[in-house]
Amino acid sequence: MSPPLAKPTTTSIFFPSKPPPPLYTFLLLTALCLLGFFYALHHPQNPKTTLQHTSTLFLSYASNSTISSYLHSLTLHPHLAGTEPSLDTVNYVVSHFKNLKLETHKKEYQVLLSYPVKSSLSAHFSNGSVVNFDMNEFVDSSESEKIVAPYHAYSPSGTVHAKVAFVNYGREVDYNTLAVLGVNVSGCVVLVRKGQGLSRGGVVKIAESKGALAVLLYTEEGRVSGGVERGTVMRGVGDPLSPGWAGVEGGERLGLEDSEVHERDSGGRSRVLRVGPGPAKVNFTYQGEKKVVTVHNVFAVIKGLEEPDRYVILGNHRDAWTYGAVDPNSGTAALLDIARRYARLMQKGWNPRRTIILGSWDAEEFGMVGSTEWVEQNLVNLGAKAVAYLNVDCAVQGPGFFASATPQLDNLLIEVTKKVKDPEAEGATVYEKWAARNQVNAIQRLSGVDSDFAPFLQHAGIPSIDIYYGRDFPVYHTAFDSYGWVKKYADPQFHRHVAVAGIWGLLALHLADESILPFDYLSYVEQLQRHTGVLGKLLDRNVSLHPLITSIQELASAAKEVEYEVKQLREHERRGDFIDLKLRALNDRLMLAERGFLDVEGLQGRQQWFKHLIYGPPSNYESKLDFFPGIADALSQSTSKSQQNRQAAIQHEIWRVGRAIERAAGALKGNLT
Repeated sequence: MSPPLAKPTTTSIFFPSKPPPPLYTFLLLTALCLLGFFYALHHPQNPKTTLQHTSTLFLSYASNSTISSYLHSLTLHPHLAGTEPSLDTVNYVVSHFKNLKLETHKKEYQVLLSYPVKSSLSAHFSNGSVVNFDMNEFVDSSESEKIVAPYHAYSPSGTVHAKVAFVNYGREVDYNTLAVLGVNVSGCVVLVRKGQGLSRGGVVKIAESKGALAVLLYTEEGRVSGGVERGTVMRGVGDPLSPGWAGVEGGERLGLEDSEVHERDSGGRSRVLRVGPGPAKVNFTYQGEKKVVTVHNVFAVIKGLEEPDRYVILGNHRDAWTYGAVDPNSGTAALLDIARRYARLMQKGWNPRRTIILGSWDAEEFGMVGSTEWVEQNLVNLGAKAVAYLNVDCAVQGPGFFASATPQLDNLLIEVTKKVKDPEAEGATVYEKWAARNQVNAIQRLSGVDSDFAPFLQHAGIPSIDIYYGRDFPVYHTAFDSYGWVKKYADPQFHRHVAVAGIWGLLALHLADESILPFDYLSYVEQLQRHTGVLGKLLDRNVSLHPLITSIQELASAAKEVEYEVKQLREHERRGDFIDLKLRALNDRLMLAERGFLDVEGLQGRQQWFKHLIYGPPSNYESKLDFFPGIADALSQSTSKSQQNRQAAIQHEIWRVGRAIERAAGALKGNLT
C-alpha cells in the first residue's frame, strides 16, 4: 500500500493539470527569483577562481606586434609638451580609448613651460684662435627641423665670457678637492660630467652656491655620437605659477617675477679636460622663453561594479623631448595595449570590482607637471578613494627587470611576476630571472622625484609602484631616441614590452578585483626596521631612536591584527556569510594607512609640498639616506650648528617620523585612541 501523500510545504513546486491563473504564475516566478537571489548570495563564486580566470585571459591577449604598431604611430614626429605636434599624440590616445568603447575624457591645464630661442658656445684660446661648437645634433631625418634644440628647461637667459673649471661630477666632495688644489671656481663657467646620481638641478644648485656663473653639463662615452641630452633644471614639481594648486583656466597664478617662481628656476647647459680655470675662456649665450601653454591629460575609465568609488590608477606620461620611443612612449604603448586587453575582457563579460583609471600625463619632462596638477586638483577625492597608483615611464630601456614600490605592495609585485613569462629566458618567469639576478630582495623605494609617482606618493600618500626593463640607455633625452633604435637595440621582438604590459595590467587586476586588498603591512614594518638600523649607525649616542622603535612596534601590532582579521574574513567569505561591510571597512584601513605617513607641515626648510616623511627627496643631493627625508635634512643641515642644537634638530625630526608611523598604525587599526 502506498503511503499517503504529504501536504506540500511552502517551498514545494508542482504543476497542476490545468493552466495556473495569472496571479499564481506571477507569484511562482517571484518566488523562484527570490530563491535564485538567495542562493547567489549564499553560494558566491570563489573570487580567487574568477580572478585567476580573468588573469589567464588577460595574459593570453598579449600581442607584441600590436604594441610595436602603437609605438611606431606615437613616435612618427617629435612631440614636446605644449607644442602643436604634441596634439597628434593627444588625439591618437583619445581615439584609441574611444575606439575600444571606453569612457574617455581629457583634462587641460594652463601651465608655465620653458623653450629655447637661441644659444651659442665658443672657446677662445690665448693664441687668438676660436672654436665654435655646433649646438645641434646631426640627425638624418626629415623631421630634424622639428626637433627642439638641446637645452635645459627653466634655465635663465644670459651671456657669460669667462674661464672654465672642470669640477668632475659637481658634488660637494669634488669642490672640496678643488679647494685643496687651490682652485676657486667663483666667477667661472663650470664643466660637469653627468653621473653619480646627482640630478641636473642638484648640479646647478651646488655650482650656484660656489659662485659659478654658468654650468656646462655633458655625458661621457657610451652615448650615441652627436647626441645631446635635454632635461629640466627646475627646482620643484608641477607648474611654477600654481605651486600647491591646479593651473586651471581662470584660476590663481603667481607672476613671472614672483620670488617663489624664481626659486624654482636654475641655470645650465651641455657639452664643451683639465681642471682649470683657463687658460682658455668660453663665450656662452643662452636665450630662452617661458610661456603659459595648455597641456592635456587623457583618461580612460572602467567603472567598478561593486565599489565604483575606489580607484586603481595606471599612469604613464606621453610627452617627450624628441621622438620619445623609449622615454616615455614604450610605456604609452604598453598602456594602450592594456586598454585593448581590458576591452576584450569586458566583451567577455568582465567588469572590475573597483574602478580602473588609465591616465596619460602631459609635460612630465618639465617636472611631472600634468600629473601634479591633476593630483592637486583632486587631492581630497584621491586621498579618500585612491587604492594605489601604478606607474610606468620608460617601459623598456634594455635588459633586466627593475621595480620600486611602497613596501606593502612588495609581495603583490612578487606574486604577479611569477605569472608572467620572462622575455629573456625561455621557459622561465619574470620572477625566476629576477631572483637569479638577486634583485627580488632589492625592490627600490620611491624617494626620488623622477617620474609621475611623485605627486601620488609624496604629496597625496597613495601606495605606489614603478616598474621598467633596463636600468639605462645611451640615447636618453636625445634626438636618437627613436622607434628605429628601440627596434634595433632595446627590444627587437617587443617581448620586453609584452612583459611590462603583463605585469602592469595584472597588478591592476589584483588591486581592482580582489575582495580584500592585497596589502601586507608586515613588509612595511620590516622595511622600517631596516631603515632605523641604517639610521642608527649615523647618529650620535645622545640622539634617541626610541620614538621610532616604539612606533614601529605599534605598527607591527596593528599589522598582525589585520593579518588575523584577513584570515577570519576569508573563512567567512568561503562560507558565504554576509561580510560586505566588514570587507569595506578593512579595505579602507588598508588603503588609508599610507596617508598616515604624511605630515601637514611637509619637509622643513623648503617646499612644504613634499609631505611624506618616510619616502621623499632629501634637500642634500648627496645624502646617505634615501628614506626619512626630514631626518636626512636635519643630519646634513645641522653641521654648522652647535652639538646641542644639532642633536635637538635631529631628535625633533625623529619624533615627527615616529608620530607619522603612529598615525599609520592608528589608521590600520581603525580605532580612536
